[in-house]
Amino acid sequence: MSSRVALVTGAARGIGLAVVQHLLEAGLSVVAFDLGRDLDEVPYLLGRVAALETLADAHPQDLVVVEGDVRQRADLDRAVASAQQHFGGLDVVVAAAGVVLGGGPVWAMDDAAWETMWAVNVTGVHHTVAAALPALHARGADGAGRIIAIGSAASVQGLPQLAAYSATKHAVLGYIRGLAADLGSTGITANAVLPGSTNTPILEASAAIYGLDSVEEFAQHQLLGRLLAPAEVAAVVAFLAAPASSAITGAAIAADGGMTVS
Repeated sequence: MSSRVALVTGAARGIGLAVVQHLLEAGLSVVAFDLGRDLDEVPYLLGRVAALETLADAHPQDLVVVEGDVRQRADLDRAVASAQQHFGGLDVVVAAAGVVLGGGPVWAMDDAAWETMWAVNVTGVHHTVAAALPALHARGADGAGRIIAIGSAASVQGLPQLAAYSATKHAVLGYIRGLAADLGSTGITANAVLPGSTNTPILEASAAIYGLDSVEEFAQHQLLGRLLAPAEVAAVVAFLAAPASSAITGAAIAADGGMTVS
């Protein structure tokens, strides 16, 4: 059994799934949390836990799958309790759950879509952090507690037809910076990773918003000239989850292929 334990939300696919895989490879035990069903307000298919269950079969001692909704604090409390029950505590939290909605000017956005995106992308991060902090504090000041939220290049940019999404991701970054200040010298750090165009289902949803034929059209906006793989972003998250990242807190780490270089 690993001495370090992580909770990852939005774990069923995309960057979240890649983070779970990287943390397992790094020797951590993981509670993988995902909704596992679609939402009426989201016009694309969401992740399913089948991929996680297959991964759990390969790591029966180190991976536990929990289905739940980041909009519900009680579901995150249950996930943290699972980490404590199965692995004896919690050291790392990765808030990766998110949705993208948009199209057209922000003032025309449907209220239900606006509220769903804020509830998942922002309140979901807060619920995850608030549920996890007592367990992180229980490890003590030398526990190398780590909180990592997945923001976006949209955390520092305004994007046409995605103003509401950009607003939620700006809010995530502001939340993490304030959280880092609140945590101070507790031994727990808080950072945000800001991916650029990464080859995930959310990028496919973004392409649909813009009416693009292929997600590859986003590659032109990154200095690398290509889309990122989820594993590339997950590698950055895995570093921030490690004790060796102790000098970094309150940071916005751009894992964006140069998308936000001005």
